[in-house]
Formats: sequence, structure tokens, C-alpha cells
Amino acid sequence: MTDVARAAGVSYQTVSRVINESDRVHPDTRARVQAAIDELGYHPNSAARALVTGRDSTIAVVASNTSLYGYARTLEGIEDAAWSAGYTVHITVLQSPDHSDRVDAVERLLSQPHAGLIAFTQDDLARAAVERVPPRTPTVTAFGTGVGDRGHVMIDEQAGAEAATRYLLDLGHRTVHHVAVPPLLPSGRLLGWRTALERAGAPVPEPLEVNWTPRSGYEAGAQLARRSDVTAVLAVNDDVATGIVRAAMDIGRDVPGDLSVVGFDDTPLAAYVRPSLTTVTQDFLELGRRAFALLHAQLEQGTPPPTCVRLPAELVVRESSGPPRGPDTAER
Repeated sequence: MTDVARAAGVSYQTVSRVINESDRVHPDTRARVQAAIDELGYHPNSAARALVTGRDSTIAVVASNTSLYGYARTLEGIEDAAWSAGYTVHITVLQSPDHSDRVDAVERLLSQPHAGLIAFTQDDLARAAVERVPPRTPTVTAFGTGVGDRGHVMIDEQAGAEAATRYLLDLGHRTVHHVAVPPLLPSGRLLGWRTALERAGAPVPEPLEVNWTPRSGYEAGAQLARRSDVTAVLAVNDDVATGIVRAAMDIGRDVPGDLSVVGFDDTPLAAYVRPSLTTVTQDFLELGRRAFALLHAQLEQGTPPPTCVRLPAELVVRESSGPPRGPDTAER
């Protein structure tokens, strides 16, 4: 900063004001300082800034999975919001199921200088990490359920699953089968599906377990599509739903004529596969932004976070769902 000040012919304090976007700098002076910054290739040093201000400008995100669509988009929302506020993001992925490995990963994370933490608590790996974080560390959780009195942001996927199940029942389907991932914690999608069936007095079939992938959806779909009593399926996500649709079509069942399929997440391809997927849309970008906003409020203002911020999940009806065939149009 001293070099920039010398090159621009201004004070060190003026350079600081320009970097921190203060409005107390004349436009001509700002342009001269910015030209010097560009010429010298200056980048603010976050570690040095933390020493001066007493605050670190890096936040940590901890999760046990960042490869799935929802988690990746949420990270994007966090990073966008953090960047706009002058923070950088450090991501730690807890991949190992071994307890000692998780403890080591969390200890390494906590040994680094971070302003605060956002944890994806969709399973017990990340929840265990949060439980080891000192109470004085600003922390927000997202997905799954909250931890203690930490601020928490979630999408109401239980309400989304209820809406999708009710929609299929209202079309005339006797019941709705669910293709689900075995939950490590109570799954909102599973609970919403079951609640809608029970409230309607409809049969509650045993969920068929998969592992998030299109391949596992295809294998589950091949089982369900061979059963004439299965006319509607709610899939745990759009990848699984796509696999179910392909399996049904390969067997010769029409979608949605013989089998209605509803996905979850509204991934970018959901609207463009054939048939296009009826699905439950979730605004993961906004989830990430809101998670950072809660953390930022703690960091900048010391504002206590609300217990829980709940974002809506909404049904999007497309081509993969419809009423069941009547007796006169049943498969011949």
C-alpha cells in the first residue's frame, strides 16, 4: 500500500479508503490510485489485514459432500455473497466415515484463522464437526437440522414432498411409491411423502432405497415399472427420477401414461429431458446467500441469528406426470 501511495502521489490513508470503497475520495484521486494499483499488480493481503483489524476475512464451509447439485449450488451462493462482502471461502470436505479422521479434519479446520463457519448439517459427519466448534466462534448451519442455538437455514423440503405427493394423489393415483436415499438423519422428503399419504388415508408402500445416482434410479425403476400396481413414483432427486423414466421406457411402459414420475431439486436438465420432469424446485443459491447473510450479521454487527430461516420448496409440473390410465386404456 505504501508503494501504491508513492506511485499515485497520495497518502497511505487515501489508498486504504480506495481499497475499502470509501466515498470520501475524489473521483480523480480514486482513478489515479486505481491506475497505480493496476500498474503495480497490488492485491490486499488478507492475513496482514487481519493483523491490523483484529478480524480475519476468511470463512470456512464444512460439509461431508459437495458433489451433488444442491450442495454445489449452495456453495456458489455462499461464495458469491462472501465475495461481495469482501470475504473469501475455505471449504473442508469430511469424506472419511472414520471417527478419528473426522476429528483430525475438524481439528485442522479449527486451527486455521477463520472469521466464522458455515456447516452443511445434512448428516452426522458435519453435525459432529459443529459440535466441536467453540461457542464463541460465529457459526451457521444449513440443510438438515440445526445444532443447538446456532443460526440455521433450510429449504422446506418436507412441504415440497407433501405437495408433490398430494398432487399425484389428486390426479387419481391410488398411492405414490417413494425411491429414497437411506437417511442418516430424518429426511424431510421422506417425512413429507409419508405425511401426505397418511393424511389422505392412502397405502404407504415401503420406500425403495437408492444412492442419488441415475444408475441406481434405473435399477429401482426397472423393479417398479414391472409392477402393474405402481402408477406414481416420487424420486429423491432428479438424477434418480431420470433413471426411473429411462427404465420404464426401456421396459415398454409409457411415462406418464402408465407411470407418473416426479423428481426433486429442479436441476438444469429437468426441463429439457424427454419427457420433461415434474419436480420440486429449491432455490439453493438463495440458501447459500441467506446462510452467509446470517453469518455476516454476526461478524459485522454481533446480531444474534434467528433460530431458523426456512425457504419454500415449490412443485413445478411438466410432462412426466399425469392421471393414471382408466380401465379402458390400460396396458394391453
